Amino acid sequence: MAAVVGCISLFLLIIGNCAAKYEPNWDSIDSRPLPQWFDQAKFGIFIHWGVFSVPSFGSEWFWWYLHKNMTDYVNFMKKNYPPNFQYQDFAPHFTAEFFDAKEWTDIFNASGAKYVVLTTKHHEGFTLWGSKNSWNWNAVDVGPKRDLVDELSAAVRAHSDMRLGLYHSLFEWFNPLYQLDAANVFTTDYFPSSKTLPELYELVLKYKPEVLWSDGDGDAPDTYWNSTGFLAWLYNDSPVRDTVVTNDRWGYGSICKHGGYYTCTDRYQPGHLLKHKWENCMTIDTKSWGYRRNAPLKDYLCIEQLVSSLVETVSCGGNLLMNIGPTHDGRISPIFEERLRQMGQWLRVNGEGIYNSSAWRAQNDSVTPNIWYTSKPQEKTVFSFLLQWPDSGAVVLGEPVATKGQTQVALLGYGPLKWESVQPKGMKVLLPTLSVNQMPCQWAWTLKITGAA
Repeated sequence: MAAVVGCISLFLLIIGNCAAKYEPNWDSIDSRPLPQWFDQAKFGIFIHWGVFSVPSFGSEWFWWYLHKNMTDYVNFMKKNYPPNFQYQDFAPHFTAEFFDAKEWTDIFNASGAKYVVLTTKHHEGFTLWGSKNSWNWNAVDVGPKRDLVDELSAAVRAHSDMRLGLYHSLFEWFNPLYQLDAANVFTTDYFPSSKTLPELYELVLKYKPEVLWSDGDGDAPDTYWNSTGFLAWLYNDSPVRDTVVTNDRWGYGSICKHGGYYTCTDRYQPGHLLKHKWENCMTIDTKSWGYRRNAPLKDYLCIEQLVSSLVETVSCGGNLLMNIGPTHDGRISPIFEERLRQMGQWLRVNGEGIYNSSAWRAQNDSVTPNIWYTSKPQEKTVFSFLLQWPDSGAVVLGEPVATKGQTQVALLGYGPLKWESVQPKGMKVLLPTLSVNQMPCQWAWTLKITGAA
């Protein structure tokens, strides 16, 4: 019997060792199936937070623009700070005294987001955790003197409906080792071997993110960053190997070509279905990813625009990653909180057509503008999103092929509706006469159509 058990154990070990192993090349890395949870999630929150949140002027690229002697930034420094005040001098003022990770994640949860992506390090190089490879330029050594990544990670995991994502910039503008490698046309790898890769391994092993959002290739190829070597480890041997998803920013030329899902460009909205999973990373403040003290109201997207962006993105097979910029002292400003809670209010009514949905054969309607579709094939259901409420009391849908006695239509948050066939194709849905207070939601409305082809 012992011999039999031993043989079985050996067999299982062999089978385990024969499981799919990803090699450090793009053909192998790109063959990995995307974990299903990511496509089902549809909506996440991006957080840009760092030393740039202290001046909170212009953009999160403040240091770069100041270094380039851009007039607005130079004048801002001369007007508000003493002579010889350097960007590094902002770090002690990144205090985070009002940062409450539970409060943040309660707001994110209320928004309906299913994942949260925190910038652990932007191109300025300041890490929000006590990186051993970023001495005295991290949130544990200076400023808050707290591990902000750890606090937010724990709070996100306390919400069973949300998953943790971490953003990490491959390069750093003014790191001497990176500048040396760049001067050597990336024939040396002092910076990635001593800084970037150790940080990536540390982030994964310590915080176990299920989204790893890479950025900032510094015009260096993926071979310089050893991206495929790291990703092979991430997919084969890391503690999140079965659930982690990655984007496409792993070296010059890899964007929109390699990786678990594509981002292609910031604020990417192709308007049509793509063959590969993608994400629209965009920001509520249209002029900056980081917080700006002087941002006027007109620079913030309104909730109607945000809902429209979510609907179009999901209809075309993407996820929406919506960015906010907290303040240097750790507050989510009221305008960001309002937008997040409004999104959650809308999703509580219409989320059935967003979460766990699939792209349909038609993304938008061929007859009536401002209508987008999703589907749930397993339920034989199509969802039609009306970005505008018709004045006529009815809406004509040109895409669904409806059948009397089989097709049923309901307005999410309200109930069943009547419909009739139109020629040469499509259906006319009769909408109820409702006051503003009777509307199931305020910004966009969803028709659930079952039994239509």
